Amino acid sequence: MTTEPAGEWARRRTFAIISHPDAGKTTLTENILLASGAIHLAGQVRARGENRRTRSDWMKIERDRGISVSASVMTFEHSGLRFNLLDTPGHEDFSEDTYRTLTAADSAVMVLDAARGVEPRTLKLVEVCRLRDIPILTFINKMDREAMEPEALLDDIQDKLALDVAPMQWPSGSGRRFKGVMDVRSNEFLVFPGVEGIEPGKAARRVSLDDPQIGSVLPGDEMAELLDGAEMAREVCPPFNDQSYREGHLTPVYFGSALRRYGVRELIDALAEFAPGPQPEPALIKGAQTSVDPASKEVSGFIFKVQANMDPNHRDRIAFLRLASGEFKRGMKLKAETGKAITISSPVMFFAQDREIADEAYAGDVIGVPNHGVLRVGDSLSESGTIRFSGFPNFAPEMLRRARLKDPLKAKHLKKALESLAEEGVTQLFRPVIGGDFIVGAVGQLQFEVMQERVSAEYGIDVMFEPAPYETARWLSGSDADIEAFGDRHKSAIAQDIDGDPVFLAKSQWEVGYSEEKWPKVKFHRTKERGQGL
Repeated sequence: MTTEPAGEWARRRTFAIISHPDAGKTTLTENILLASGAIHLAGQVRARGENRRTRSDWMKIERDRGISVSASVMTFEHSGLRFNLLDTPGHEDFSEDTYRTLTAADSAVMVLDAARGVEPRTLKLVEVCRLRDIPILTFINKMDREAMEPEALLDDIQDKLALDVAPMQWPSGSGRRFKGVMDVRSNEFLVFPGVEGIEPGKAARRVSLDDPQIGSVLPGDEMAELLDGAEMAREVCPPFNDQSYREGHLTPVYFGSALRRYGVRELIDALAEFAPGPQPEPALIKGAQTSVDPASKEVSGFIFKVQANMDPNHRDRIAFLRLASGEFKRGMKLKAETGKAITISSPVMFFAQDREIADEAYAGDVIGVPNHGVLRVGDSLSESGTIRFSGFPNFAPEMLRRARLKDPLKAKHLKKALESLAEEGVTQLFRPVIGGDFIVGAVGQLQFEVMQERVSAEYGIDVMFEPAPYETARWLSGSDADIEAFGDRHKSAIAQDIDGDPVFLAKSQWEVGYSEEKWPKVKFHRTKERGQGL
């Protein structure tokens, strides 16, 4: 593929924020936007003369519960770079949405609660990052509250995540004793201003450790403790190495308080300095395994998320397209691998649920493509239609529920609503060959609660999700004759997914294993990647 000199695409920095629930991810997201000047009031932005909401948690259920359950995209400029921030769901029940969002990220910021260290959800997210060699920068949050000792926090990261740590800062105390952090490289102290926090858009006040004024900030015993801790860190921890960071073996560590906006500006500066730009994306081109370079002239990209009804008044449907190469212009025609051409006449840039028309975009950018069921998660688009990107699987659900209507006359409306939400890629939808009920599959209970809320709020339908007589599902592959023979023996447990592919609804994991032994010519799959078979 022909390439062009590094230009606009080299300015892009696309990163995701990952954390365990309640570590402060959404607060950090909002204050990154404040510190970068993208917004001027918490929860609001002024753009094109209008005040618009910019909270990344835009669903009613998110606002009510104070959690993120849908990935959001926010774009801002800083230090001559364009950042695309991918805010992911923190709750483990939405791991599929998070997994797919990470496919669009070139780096990640891992947020840890200073009092809790590495928690289970964080561990799983880091494993996903490791699968894709995504470099991780660590922000230890809530230092203004009582916290673990910094040595213990670093040990926790090394032991649980098998990551080398390079502390770029060293804290002085925590909770009420928290005075700020020492910049290990510059030998300066970043003063924590207290409960009033940092003024939006400003960096922390810096005082050289050689400045006589430092004594008014740090008494002698606290200064000695700070210097001893920093020296210990230098001796025990490896120095920061850019190559090791970019290969995903080492994480630079920063400390702060997202709520007080302390350390946020320094975190953005670190991303500007260290985070990689767009990377080559593995792909199949005319059946041959290769990679697509971001400098390639051909415009290409992949759909990693579909979101319906971000604006319920317009029943919209937006596909999130991560551009992998080329210079995109509004009105271009891009082809799916099937050869179907799509004219993208109204592409949008995102700011949570708010948007504006994008006249151009480059590798690393995320644009929204309005569509009505044409594009699905995992679809690839390119000018030639010969490129297919991979890595967007559907996972076997861990919970299955039967969808039941309170008003049977709305059956057709329910079918449309469930199919529409399933096409977003967060839940699975199965239609048993025998019987008229829909079976919905999910990772956890919260997904059903969110779906119930959305079906009610967006479609005006009251639906209940009752226990189903199945525990898990497996996609089936093999010869038509073998699958048909298996289906004849298990008619009540055979269903079709939203693509019409055959699925076995099993009552237990034991039944899956038993069926695999009895039917060796039929393959039972835990994952399915759309467009690439099983």
